[in-house]
Amino acid sequence: MNFNDFDKTNYSGLYISKVTHDVFGKKYITRFQYKNKRYVKVLGYSKKNNLTQKMAFNLMEELKKTIMENDINIKNKNEKNDDEQILIDENNKYKKLLGNYTNLNKNVFKTGIQKIYDFEKLKPYQIELIKLQNYLEHENKRMIIIFEGRDASGKGGAIRRITRYMNNKHYRVVALGKPTDTQKNQWFFQRYIEHFPTGGEILLFDRSWYNRAMVEPIFGFCKQEEYEIFMEDVVNFEQDLVRQGMILIKLYFSVSKEEQKKRFDRRINDPLRHWKFSEVDMQAQDLWDEFSEKKYEMLRRTSSKSAPWNIIRSNNKNLARLEAMKIILTSVNYDGKNNSLNFEDNIDINISVQKELMHMRKSKNY
Repeated sequence: MNFNDFDKTNYSGLYISKVTHDVFGKKYITRFQYKNKRYVKVLGYSKKNNLTQKMAFNLMEELKKTIMENDINIKNKNEKNDDEQILIDENNKYKKLLGNYTNLNKNVFKTGIQKIYDFEKLKPYQIELIKLQNYLEHENKRMIIIFEGRDASGKGGAIRRITRYMNNKHYRVVALGKPTDTQKNQWFFQRYIEHFPTGGEILLFDRSWYNRAMVEPIFGFCKQEEYEIFMEDVVNFEQDLVRQGMILIKLYFSVSKEEQKKRFDRRINDPLRHWKFSEVDMQAQDLWDEFSEKKYEMLRRTSSKSAPWNIIRSNNKNLARLEAMKIILTSVNYDGKNNSLNFEDNIDINISVQKELMHMRKSKNY
């Protein structure tokens, strides 16, 4: 098609032939550019198609509209295909990562995924615990961490997370059973002192001498007189330890009655946890108020300036473990501390003794 054979019309992009055909009449064509692409198309003839300039212009506009709509549809289709491919790729990646996850119980699967996030949240603080351990070893310092709380309050799980990446040559976990006949006739603190840390070592007591403040008097394992002597002596005993350079951290894991029951039920029904359930556990709920009274007295009378209690609300295990780590890490000004981490107390989890006592005066739920 020779463009020199056409004249411009009154409409931009619309052209008409200079020569009139005997049968067809004059030819109308359109020529325009859209997105760097040139379009040339015959629209029709004045005689054959009864076209006027106005009608030819309308045909030209419809053509332009069709071209633009097709372009948008192709673009949307391509974008949709891209999005679909991204979803397919992600789905294949997760299937490869998760394996045959469809056979798992949904609640188990959800719990497992949450644990991964929980573990990752703790890792920066577990790195700091290694730094702390190295500092204590280098400076030949001794540390005792006491873990107290009702049964199923989360003490054991916290200890496992705290020590998970530590050098096991420089820490020990001590969980003493019933005293022997010989130990019963010794000075009460003696069997605990035998396990005390040497220079550069951390000792973690999974329950401690505070058994005498709660468990022993409730179950009749000690006399009232022995209980009173302990309550009067323990503050001075701990002050002497601190005075002699011992770093003493006391953590009390405070679980609610409802949450304790849930955890007991799980121990009973889960074969992997059934070994944790004991005769003492069976009585813990029935003796809740008695334990609350002893807990109140213990916190009130044995929290001192040199050896204060740190109360950790432990219904949420992971938050409780994180808060325990922060308390331990802020107790010592060790070298290489990562100050970009958040070491501030979570006031909903890390509760002051005064606040806990005030709460207990209103409710025995904890």
